[in-house]
Amino acid sequence: MLRPMLATPGDRVPVGDQWRHEVKWDGVRLLADVTAARLRLSTRNGNDATAGYPELAGLVGRDLLLDGELVVLIDGRPSFAALQHRMHARDPRRVAVLARRHPAHFLVFDLLRLDGRELVDEPWHRRRALLEELDLAGVHVPDVYEDGATLLAATAEQGLEGVVSKRVEARYQSGVRSRDWLKFAHRRRETFVVGGWRPEVGSADRLGALLVGEPTPDGLRYRGRVGSGLSGRAARQLRELMLPGPASPFADEVPTADASGARWVQPLLYVDVEALGRSANGRLRQPSYVGLRSDLPDRGRGSE
Repeated sequence: MLRPMLATPGDRVPVGDQWRHEVKWDGVRLLADVTAARLRLSTRNGNDATAGYPELAGLVGRDLLLDGELVVLIDGRPSFAALQHRMHARDPRRVAVLARRHPAHFLVFDLLRLDGRELVDEPWHRRRALLEELDLAGVHVPDVYEDGATLLAATAEQGLEGVVSKRVEARYQSGVRSRDWLKFAHRRRETFVVGGWRPEVGSADRLGALLVGEPTPDGLRYRGRVGSGLSGRAARQLRELMLPGPASPFADEVPTADASGARWVQPLLYVDVEALGRSANGRLRQPSYVGLRSDLPDRGRGSE
């Protein structure tokens, strides 16, 4: 089974005629395998998601294999939080309700098969030209751009996820994270309060992850577990500064998967965290520790 080609995180947006640039959409990656009689939508892991998105049934009728991102738009911008309501729904009645409430849009950026002709070994620019010639119901083919740096700045200003840069001569490498595709995501930085921590696996006292929350009028609300970015020096500094607390300082319930083995602390430390936005339940997506804040007052309990 063909798997989506993946982009490698880049350090600097490439320039020159050998590259083109696309908006990085905040949604769910899908391969749409279309024939004259059926449609199958596959996730990045190969799971069948067809039943969840009846809006795409109109694709049936051609022999195509499409690669794209499924999004739900709120105020004209993709909302991953809104999309999460649909990602696991499969009951037809529930799906129908959600489709009316949060209609999905399929943004197609690659064409891998056309009328029996396999295209994965064709260069990207040829696949793209064939894709732009198609007239498909229910899908949109987003624009590509020559100036990646300007696009990156524009996506940041518009609150979009980022940019993907693609080498124009690149073939499609199924399941490979290739440097022929480079991604540049805008990670938003916010400040949170440390309410607990979990040790590294196999250790009793080495810091493995922080449990962080956001002060609100209703108390400190749990926002997620942060493990990425905690180097040895940063972890040791935080362990020395955290003061043990008698119980969870969070006003809401911490999920069992995060609370298991947790050590609760007094909510006195503020930390900066970068993440790709939040999920529907307010949890941080792919959070990463940036640093300790020492310029904020002691308001960690969220009662002010």
